[in-house]
Amino acid sequence: MELNEVEQRIVGCLLEKQTTTAEHYPLSLNALTNACNQKSNRDPVMNITESEVLDAIEALKSKHIVTIDEGFSGRVNKYDHRFCNTEFSRLQFSEQQRAIICLLLLRGAQTPGELRTRSARLATFSQVSEVEDALETLQNEGFVKKLAREPGKRESRYIHQFQDAEHYSAAPNSPSQKIENSELDALLIEIEQLKKELADIKQHLGL
Repeated sequence: MELNEVEQRIVGCLLEKQTTTAEHYPLSLNALTNACNQKSNRDPVMNITESEVLDAIEALKSKHIVTIDEGFSGRVNKYDHRFCNTEFSRLQFSEQQRAIICLLLLRGAQTPGELRTRSARLATFSQVSEVEDALETLQNEGFVKKLAREPGKRESRYIHQFQDAEHYSAAPNSPSQKIENSELDALLIEIEQLKKELADIKQHLGL
C-alpha cells in the first residue's frame, strides 16, 4: 500500500478522530481538512486546501481505503476509512499496533518513548517495553522499519512502510537518503578520530 504525504495525513487523521472524537465521526470535508492542517500532534504542519483533500480522497477511494457517506436532503458528505480493522480490510491490528501506525502516519519517525508519550488518547501502554513489543511485531510483518540509531541518541526511531515508492528512491535529495548520509558522515568522522587516537597510542608505545 503506497500513500503520498497528503494521503498519509488523511488516513492518519481518520484513524485518530475515529478514536478521539467518535461522536463526530465520520468526518465532513471541512472537519477532515482542519484535522489535516492541525498545528498540534502533526509533523510537518500542513496547509492544504479542501480541493487538495478532495483530490487525495479520490485517490484513496480508488485504492479502496476511504469511503464516502453521501449526504442526502442537504446533509454534507462524510468520509470514513477502510484502512484497517474493518470487514473490508486485510490489515487487522491490535489497539496498540493501530495507535502506533496512526502516530507514525501523523508525525513521521519516532522513538518508542515518544510513541508511548503521545499515544495516551489512542491506546494504553503501561511501559515502553510494550511499545517495543508492538513495534517488533509490526516490523516482522513489514509495516514499520527501524532506522539506524543517530549518534548521541539513546533510542532508535521507527517509520511506517506505507510511503509511496518515490520516498524510497535513491535520489540524493530524498528525506530517507539525507538521514542515511548524515549517519554515514558521522560514522566516518568517528572512525577517522579512532584511527588518529590509535596512531598516537602506537607512537607513544614505540610500536
